[in-house]
Amino acid sequence: MKPSEMRELLDRRDIQLTKSLGQNFLHDPHQLARIADAAELTPTDQVLEIGPGLGPLTELLLAKAGKVLAIEKDGRLVDVLRERFASDLAGQVPSAPAKLELLHADALELLKQEPRDWRDWKLVANLPYSVASPIMVEFAAGPRAPQMLVATLQLEVAKRLMAQADDDDYGVLTLLVQIDFKPRGWFKIPPGCFFPSPDVDSACVCLVRREPSLLPENLRKPFMRLVKLSFSQRRKMMLKLLKQDWPKEKLAAAFAKLSISPQERAEKLSLEQFVALTRILAGNS
Repeated sequence: MKPSEMRELLDRRDIQLTKSLGQNFLHDPHQLARIADAAELTPTDQVLEIGPGLGPLTELLLAKAGKVLAIEKDGRLVDVLRERFASDLAGQVPSAPAKLELLHADALELLKQEPRDWRDWKLVANLPYSVASPIMVEFAAGPRAPQMLVATLQLEVAKRLMAQADDDDYGVLTLLVQIDFKPRGWFKIPPGCFFPSPDVDSACVCLVRREPSLLPENLRKPFMRLVKLSFSQRRKMMLKLLKQDWPKEKLAAAFAKLSISPQERAEKLSLEQFVALTRILAGNS
């Protein structure tokens, strides 16, 4: 859809976009195609799209995947989508297989309240900026996570998701997502590719689920606590911060075993070092 078509559709239905919902719709066909291509979709794939908006990405996903589940929070846009994709919706055309399921819901709340096995799914979405980080963390956690995460979000969030140790953007979000997902690649998307244009730059990231996971389920909570405490004050030495939860003797022994300096800051440790430290402090190594 061209920006003029989006504007005409919204005006015709008297829809005023809501900034708090992060309603900036990607319209550039080249960027939309890059997102769909990054997901490496096949006719057997099941795709979850969060925040489909007016449906420009939905159209591409339906053309490439076997099934699309789209979750939209704005009821006004749900009506637009139902009209636009009537022939693809479940139950609308009995003689044809339904390729699209459309839910009117808050995706983040739905994910928290209704745990679901997403292992055979791929997330492909232009995520609302206001909830992009918590959605990525929610989806990345645990053995029921999707095969792949392909998401458009704020550039600063994208950099944090794709960061490596000692990068300026490396931190809690990096580790909570990368414990289960390996970064594959990313690309920037200029503001002019959206309607209306956002005030920030955007980027599409692609992350692939790790097989096997780097940590067993019983160590997830200790890992999360270790990471969050380590980055609670970035400029302080990590060892001092961790003394809030672990005895200094145990910490000293763990740091020595892993050849980590007592003066080291959290931003210097790799994901693998955080995993190893979690195993030792939790008594599994």
